[in-house]
Amino acid sequence: MDYHVKDMNLSGMGKKRIEWAELDMPVLRKVKENFAKKKPLKGAKIAACLHVTTETANLVITLKAGGADVTLCASNPLSTQDDVAASLIKDYNIPVFAIKGEDNKTYYKHLNAVLDRKPNITMDDGADLVSLLHTDRKELVDGILGSTEETTTGVIRLKSLAANKILKFPVIAVNDACTKHFFDNRYGTGQSTLDGILRATNRLFAGSTFVVCGYGWCGKGVAMRAKGMGANVVVTEIDPLKALEAVMDGFRVMPIGEAAKIGDIFCTVTGNLNVIRKEHFGKMKDGTLVCNSGHFNVELDLEGLKSISKGKKIVREFVEEYALKNGRKVCVLGEGRLINLASAEGHPASVMDMSFANQALAADFLVKKGKNLSNEVYTVPEEIDKEIAKLKLASLGMKIDTLTPEQKKYLASWEMGT
Repeated sequence: MDYHVKDMNLSGMGKKRIEWAELDMPVLRKVKENFAKKKPLKGAKIAACLHVTTETANLVITLKAGGADVTLCASNPLSTQDDVAASLIKDYNIPVFAIKGEDNKTYYKHLNAVLDRKPNITMDDGADLVSLLHTDRKELVDGILGSTEETTTGVIRLKSLAANKILKFPVIAVNDACTKHFFDNRYGTGQSTLDGILRATNRLFAGSTFVVCGYGWCGKGVAMRAKGMGANVVVTEIDPLKALEAVMDGFRVMPIGEAAKIGDIFCTVTGNLNVIRKEHFGKMKDGTLVCNSGHFNVELDLEGLKSISKGKKIVREFVEEYALKNGRKVCVLGEGRLINLASAEGHPASVMDMSFANQALAADFLVKKGKNLSNEVYTVPEEIDKEIAKLKLASLGMKIDTLTPEQKKYLASWEMGT
């Protein structure tokens, strides 16, 4: 088998951790059981570019159980769990190309390695595989049945391709499923981001001023959890509706230029670039912590920060201290990459359970319907979304009501009135 990982001797611990995560993923486990019986993915060659974690491991194991030929590479240079990568190869016979801390050249070498296997379905976390298929690997496009996308950032990129009429195959926006973004983005990102900051710094949140840049689903989760830890939360936004929502949720809202003067901890979750720029870094208090929980590391203008600094040094693992020319110091966490995966373990398995059930069932949908789809970005079908929600509720021991025939008639009519 062709693969590239750090150390195959790490596989033993990786297998234990994969099995630990699987215990908290009952929905995906149910999907795997059905896949193992019916083999709906037989003949599918899936190239997955995702965070190589214990939860992702359970997804690719599920895809293989469904009959797919799966290959995995990392969607972020700092998110790979090397023991998990080794275990997938040794214990599950799934090729992996991922090493924690890999440089940019190796990262793209790995992306191309999974595409070299000529997949007919791709799974993305940020649209990097799709981007390559539309640029350097165009020769593979005719063989692509479709793709799935995990992130808000990736969906934005793909919708741009579709809007410009240059998207070459259909894409299922897994991120847009309610059972994904309502839970993964809000509760998963909220908890795992704070976990990453705490592991990297061991700082106290209570009494600190925590600035959240962006109030989408991820920003809501981060703000909610920071507030729960006792922080004074400030939100920066460019959307008046989201800004108003943040105010109504009890947070102060102000421009980043003002927040830069008062914040103790900053976290960007916008999906855009240069959200915190050098003019903002220059206003920050001595010892300020800055991190990112948006998909790419471009949200922080690190080149701008470097230009106003005398130097930098690593003061803790995942903490780089920049000595500014004005005499103050600013600490950047995790190289500006996803802090929840750089210094922590990402979202809890119980949240990724729903996200990856969506991925698996979206792949099943592409195998069945992909040839009949146009080159557009599609939302996960509502029936899949609701089925995942039902399975998750059942796993939690919860039951809900159903409509009576009378209620169904009332909701479907216009004659009955008030």
